[in-house]
Amino acid sequence: MSTLHLRQIGAVLRLELKKTFFSRRGWWVYLLALGPLGITMLHWLVEVTRHMGRHSIGEDSLVFAALFHFYYLRLGIFFGCVGIFSNLFRGEMLEKTLHYYYLTPVRRELLVAGKYLAGLATALILWCGSTALAFLTIGRHFGAAYTDYIMHGPGLGQLGSYVLVAALACVGYGAVFLMSGLLFRNPMIPAAVVMVWENINPFLPTLLKKISVIFYLKNLCPVEIPIPPPFNVMVIEADPTPFWIAVPGLLMVALILLGYAGLSARHTEISYGE
Repeated sequence: MSTLHLRQIGAVLRLELKKTFFSRRGWWVYLLALGPLGITMLHWLVEVTRHMGRHSIGEDSLVFAALFHFYYLRLGIFFGCVGIFSNLFRGEMLEKTLHYYYLTPVRRELLVAGKYLAGLATALILWCGSTALAFLTIGRHFGAAYTDYIMHGPGLGQLGSYVLVAALACVGYGAVFLMSGLLFRNPMIPAAVVMVWENINPFLPTLLKKISVIFYLKNLCPVEIPIPPPFNVMVIEADPTPFWIAVPGLLMVALILLGYAGLSARHTEISYGE
């Protein structure tokens, strides 16, 4: 890639960062990201006013693991990426401004790369930041004991793992929904299909489990959440994917999807009357 191409991607990135991060269409994404932080801070304040510990740091760690599994991965980051990445192209179509980009001497695949990087930067700031702050506040009412848990116990490693998983979720889902926003008139239809597929993943056969983003992300989480009965009898166990396969595998899938989106963008024709 030449210096000119990098400069063009950088120019698109700068333009898109302002539009993406301060988009009026995406105000609800901020609410999704701030929701867990509000819950953990409320928990902190309530426990401080009680002046008594009714649970342990380990229990708070398990609660955060459940919050991360069932909210961040299956709801918050998923729909947050739908809102951020699907609108990178579809939003321009609705606002009838995409042709301004297409009239410039910028290759379509470079435009895709610049828009993706802008969406990814926004998603990482929101969701990695939300994950880290929620983890740091959920046990803050323990005071020095929680600081020791983070600095000298397993807390710092868990925090790093959760932030990494949140970042990989943004990378994977971002590529999926940027492509769907480029290819589909209504990106919510493929988003609904992907959501159903991701949520039935525990009950799928082993081979089908691996055709999913959530399968690799779940195996990277530091604390495992037990599945309550009667759903546990329906779960089909699969060997977890090692770290050295899961992370490069997700990144490779994202690159393949972005490459396909870039090739598709070459043949995209603008029709604001659709």
